[in-house]
Amino acid sequence: MNVAISSESLLELAKSRVPADRERLLLGIVELCDAGDGDAAKVSPQIHALLNSIFLGLVAQAERDIRKRLAEKLSTADWAPPALINVLALDEIEIARPVIAASPLLKDPDLIRLLVEATVEHQIEVARRPNLGHSVVAAILEAAEPAVMAALAGNPTAELAPPDMKRLVECARQIAALRMPLSRHPKLTDDLALQLYVLVGQALRQSLAERFRLDPKLIEAALAQSVQEAHVGAPTGHGAVIMARDGEREAMEERLIEKLHAAGQLRPGYLVRALQEGRLSLFTVALATLGRFETGHVQRVIDSDRPELLGLACAAIGIDRSVFPSILEMIRGLNAGRPGGGADGARRAIGAFGPVSAEVAATAFRQAALSV
Repeated sequence: MNVAISSESLLELAKSRVPADRERLLLGIVELCDAGDGDAAKVSPQIHALLNSIFLGLVAQAERDIRKRLAEKLSTADWAPPALINVLALDEIEIARPVIAASPLLKDPDLIRLLVEATVEHQIEVARRPNLGHSVVAAILEAAEPAVMAALAGNPTAELAPPDMKRLVECARQIAALRMPLSRHPKLTDDLALQLYVLVGQALRQSLAERFRLDPKLIEAALAQSVQEAHVGAPTGHGAVIMARDGEREAMEERLIEKLHAAGQLRPGYLVRALQEGRLSLFTVALATLGRFETGHVQRVIDSDRPELLGLACAAIGIDRSVFPSILEMIRGLNAGRPGGGADGARRAIGAFGPVSAEVAATAFRQAALSV
């Protein structure tokens, strides 16, 4: 596409008020972005004026696919109108994601605004943004949304000061999803590693012990203190781990899921959030409820070496194929590597999302789960 000709054509289209011409105008600007490859020097002053004068109105009326394409093309541009970038950042998450992740025009106040006004999914993307500034980190810690804090803990480039790391480790007592990313964080210190050690499973304990060469005597003392706090509480009542009996916890989770389901608020996205918060048992109950499966069948499948059955269950409730690998990884991280099968099992599981209806996937799961 010739940029000079395109500029003239776009300026002519800008004079039209015909809806079809307005759509062609936006598509033409997107193609111009492609031709310029994000280089402001290749975009004429006339087009800059066009962008600033009518782009927001065009985007507000554009189809979803066009907005998505535009967000991808403008995600790294430093010449786009800042107001437009902020509008795209507040759009639905699939459109907003590339802009939140990379736009140089989103400053700390813009990111903090997203933390206040946007969905949890948007907030998670903010927490994952490379080289996140300290003021944004402080806003995330102040809000204390578990899934967003877990994303922050997994961001090694965020500007986390020692007090911030200490705060995250303290929160890991209640938020299991923080533990794995914190155990791998480059800013974790020896003292914080020892505090984290008593909270994690055996695999992460071994990793921490090898990385920090933790003193066995200190480990033993920390474990003893953790057990004491779990049973009688810390002297001041702060930082104590309150441990419900398994039966009590399961009953509470079942009541919560029943309430959400009855109110029409139990959706597939809730399952992802449960895993992000480290609540595997809550995920299990929610999956069984949405799919009308036996909870015991779902649990046996999760503990098996057949992840393809988990794939069938997820397909049956409408979870997208592209989301499933993340779900499987989170479950394995919370469940000592199960369901097993390694990379080959993961590939088999993706095959469960074949061209079949949700009803067929649900029937196949129920039949296969009986043999696990």
